[in-house]
Amino acid sequence: MRKYILNSSIIGAVASGFAVIQTTRKGPRDWRLLLMWVSWGLTIALAVGSVLQDDRDARELSENS
Repeated sequence: MRKYILNSSIIGAVASGFAVIQTTRKGPRDWRLLLMWVSWGLTIALAVGSVLQDDRDARELSENS
């Protein structure tokens, strides 16, 4: 779990999520808001995927050593 919490891409994605929440509360509700949420979801998915890939690469490296 620590590898997710301390990863800079996850921290950045969560921080951008706060901006999307603030925009949802205060901004107009139109097609751009939907795109912001889709973009944020993709950012989270890519961040989690990169953490998983880094973990997989580290395990393979330790097994081969």
